[in-house]
Amino acid sequence: MLPEDKSSLVTGTVVATLIAITPYLFYLYESVPDNLVWNTFLFTFTSNFYESAQTAIWILTGKLVPVYLLFIWFFTCRHWWYHVLLVPIAMYVFQIMNILNDDLTYVDELHMIYLIPVMAIVIPSIYLIRARIFNKINDANKSLEELEEEFKISPKNFWGKLKEYF
Repeated sequence: MLPEDKSSLVTGTVVATLIAITPYLFYLYESVPDNLVWNTFLFTFTSNFYESAQTAIWILTGKLVPVYLLFIWFFTCRHWWYHVLLVPIAMYVFQIMNILNDDLTYVDELHMIYLIPVMAIVIPSIYLIRARIFNKINDANKSLEELEEEFKISPKNFWGKLKEYF
């Protein structure tokens, strides 16, 4: 094996393991007591709105697991359109912040207005990339797969991809 193949095998194994443990992450709420207050040696959690720590953690894991999977998809996707994943990520992050706020009665109601700034950046960017691809198709004799390969962003490691965004 070449060193590159070995590192991609390790990376693939880590990503597959992170995806495979998601059912266990979702069912962590079952280890939380069905009480108003949940005391641990690290913290004390009081669920004033839901009146049950288990219910609050169940609702929270229902949002955290999809955003966790979306982050994995975002950082491992090499297609030109992967930035559009920022829209559902932003939506879930906003919902998680609302769950933690405990003062709201309906978490998923009429909060799409806050996603408009994210969508205002992501959607035109995706359209411009798409327009560049189709301009190159008209100017060259390359297939769509060859052009998509040109637009793939493939940093050498996870930190290189992370630096690309921040």
